[in-house]
Amino acid sequence: MVPKLVRVRRFGDGRGWFSESYNAVRFADAGIRDRFVQDNHSFSARKGTLRGLHFQTAPHAQAKLVRCTAGAIWDVAVDIRDGSPTRGRWVGARLSAEGGEQFYVPVGFAHGFVTLTENVQVQYKASDYYAPESEGVVRWDDPDIGIAWPLDGIEPTLSDRDAAAPPFAGLAAQFPYDGEPLGVLEEISA
Repeated sequence: MVPKLVRVRRFGDGRGWFSESYNAVRFADAGIRDRFVQDNHSFSARKGTLRGLHFQTAPHAQAKLVRCTAGAIWDVAVDIRDGSPTRGRWVGARLSAEGGEQFYVPVGFAHGFVTLTENVQVQYKASDYYAPESEGVVRWDDPDIGIAWPLDGIEPTLSDRDAAAPPFAGLAAQFPYDGEPLGVLEEISA
């Protein structure tokens, strides 16, 4: 499984809009069959706040379904699957509260985002519970990955953990390759 950009339908009228942000049957029909067990919500006050690149290893590996509910972010997934011909490659997408896009990040991918506006809220579903003993992190600006973060000259605001993250080259093998290489980010409707 590889990352996907998910577009959910919005139904609008004079009051605003309504959207079903998650429906297990619709998402399964679109190829996302993970059982999500935990919802997370983050707030970042400053533009240029960068979180990542994070993942959890087995037995608590997580797939994530990410959406931005206030402001906008640049969201990224990096292939860290063992034996993948696209290991170390990344895909990214702009997510905004206005657009309602969601980004599916499967197990075997490191995840991170940078805020493009002030006062950003991000909510995401996870397919396993938070387990600090299974946490992993890769350096956000690793040259071997080469993510094109849209920072526009802003020095990112990082946690101490993210600022001290190890390089990608030292990442131990931890995720099996499922035979599907990372390609162009596919857009799906759910």
